[in-house]
Amino acid sequence: MAKPIATTESTQAVNPILFKLIKTECGRSKYMELASRKGIAARLRLSWFVLIAAIRDLRLTQDQL
Repeated sequence: MAKPIATTESTQAVNPILFKLIKTECGRSKYMELASRKGIAARLRLSWFVLIAAIRDLRLTQDQL
């Protein structure tokens, strides 16, 4: 059975795989903000953010959060 996708206050679906890559609370809130925007430029900005945030958060352990 597949895991249910979590929802936020705005009932927007959250990808749990991305939240494994983006570990900080501020990064997750920024992801939610960027994911709610529409348009091609917004999608490019979101992709860029996820890539950079995932790279930056690779070195973080659970103790450092």
